[in-house]
Amino acid sequence: MTSQFLQDLFSLEGKTAVVTGGTGVLGGMMARGLAQAGAQIAIVGRRQEKAEEVAASIRAAGGKAIAAPGDVMDTAQMEALRDQVTAEWGKIDILLNAAGGTTPAATVPPDKSIFDMSLEAMRHVIDLNLIGTVIPSMVLGEVMAQQKAGCVVNISSMNAQRALTRSPAYSAGKAGIDNFTRWMAVELASKFGEGLRVNAIAPGFFIGDQNRALLLNPDNTLTARGQKIIDHTPAGRFGNPEDLIGALIWLCSPGARFVNGTVIMVDGGFNAFSGI
Repeated sequence: MTSQFLQDLFSLEGKTAVVTGGTGVLGGMMARGLAQAGAQIAIVGRRQEKAEEVAASIRAAGGKAIAAPGDVMDTAQMEALRDQVTAEWGKIDILLNAAGGTTPAATVPPDKSIFDMSLEAMRHVIDLNLIGTVIPSMVLGEVMAQQKAGCVVNISSMNAQRALTRSPAYSAGKAGIDNFTRWMAVELASKFGEGLRVNAIAPGFFIGDQNRALLLNPDNTLTARGQKIIDHTPAGRFGNPEDLIGALIWLCSPGARFVNGTVIMVDGGFNAFSGI
């Protein structure tokens, strides 16, 4: 009885999921989590060989996956992706917008100020995070609107919740994600029905390729910035990529059918802690 109850609430069996940024550390792990819950996955990333590698790892574990290389900043490529996925599986049920990131040129190091930062680099990072979520949501979300059913999950950040030093561009882009999540949730549900939902996950601090050198020394001890983060995280550790899977599966599942326009923090308590 209990097993069937949980299956009915949280299974993604037969669902088709598109994961942008699926070649990254967090995106790849979340894609694998969706596959373990029963979804068939299209892995989207600019690096075809990496997309193939992630898709192959899902198939090796008994899941269904294809590589669907594409640039989230290119509408034509997202339209080609849409056509590829619908030709393969006939529908799109889930869109996970995990593509994003930043560049050193769009940060403010300790010995510089905002007045030294490249405005061009800031535009690029804001576009990558915000417009790189808007374009897939428009192109693939239209399929969901036609189906009268579908779930979009965006990836926000602690940078959207709190002003963190060094990262004005990434912070602005992710703050835009929070607002766009709520706006798109209202737009889709009110015009196309309650079967359309848009939510976001705001991860706390996880070690990835882009932030490793900021948080860890070469010997894996904490940098000064890494130590400050741990000091302000009640859980006392960085997140593991697997920590995101439960929230993601819930948001995509029938169990969250009345959850719309929310931002779920998966941060070990960082956002709740005042520092004292």
